[in-house]
Amino acid sequence: MFNGQINLFLPVPVVGNIAHQLVDSSRSLNFLKGPPLSLSYLSTTLRATYRIPALTVGYSRERRGSVISGERPYECKQCGKAFLQASHLTTHRRIHSGERPYECNQCGKSFTDLSSLITHRRIHSGERPYECKQCGKAFLRASSLRTHRRIHSGERSYECKECGKAFIELAHFTRHRRIHSGERPYECKQCGKSFTQRSTLTTHRRIHSGERSYECKQCGKSFTQRSTLTTHRRIHSGERPYECKQCGKSFTQQSSLTKHRRIHSGEKPYESKECGKAFLQASHLTTHRRIHSRERPYECKQCGKAFIELGNFTRHRRIHSGERPYECKQCGKSFTQGCPY
Repeated sequence: MFNGQINLFLPVPVVGNIAHQLVDSSRSLNFLKGPPLSLSYLSTTLRATYRIPALTVGYSRERRGSVISGERPYECKQCGKAFLQASHLTTHRRIHSGERPYECNQCGKSFTDLSSLITHRRIHSGERPYECKQCGKAFLRASSLRTHRRIHSGERSYECKECGKAFIELAHFTRHRRIHSGERPYECKQCGKSFTQRSTLTTHRRIHSGERSYECKQCGKSFTQRSTLTTHRRIHSGERPYECKQCGKSFTQQSSLTKHRRIHSGEKPYESKECGKAFLQASHLTTHRRIHSRERPYECKQCGKAFIELGNFTRHRRIHSGERPYECKQCGKSFTQGCPY
């Protein structure tokens, strides 16, 4: 797994982290014919590979003691988050400082910790060392394989107490709970807009930077997200891989099928805490909440009128611009709005 190309002097706890990860991987994947790799064996191997001093016995005892007691003695002074190990706190601090000391020599992308760099390098090498024995699908990370196995077992360990929805992954469960709590922990420093997911903030930042890294080879249109490009390509190919089993209607995106299914099931999972009204989509609930908060984020620069919904704001601007994009094919008369039926 380690080819000796990373020529770094690593602090002792970092080696411990890598060793523990590899022990966990060997136990969960059973890719060894003999017993699982021992921590001491891996530590020795890593020391030899990266020329690092011996791990102290005290480090292992300290780690075990903290796990057993539940104690998290290393606390971040900036945000209050606490950790089992000093090395975890060191890595965490880089979120605040912006430091990314581990850089990929192939693409220049940098990371806060070595294990993330090692995983990233597999994107370039094509290596996927963690394979599912049931279906043969392979993964970059052991954690991804563990999550994938739940698809076969049907296990959904994380259930929302508010709506009963269950999830395979903790990350998905955490994001879902923010729908109910309204929490948006990821804020854009340029415009103040906040998001429930870090990845959404990363994508949003490209609006300010103008970066559109993903370009369609057929029409030249470019996008801020790879997934948006993948969906866009289906316009050219005509592919609609997500089909409703109840009515046969098909869609270009999984999310569109999920929303459509609620028409058949009657499910309205997004409920307003203020009035109890429920909605098919989270975006509809977000818009509805503005009725209670009286927030009108879309303001016309020409006349100052503000709107709750982007669609209404877009239509209003046509009054000033004179744009009439909807034309009657029979008489040629044009309108600011399309026919609702």
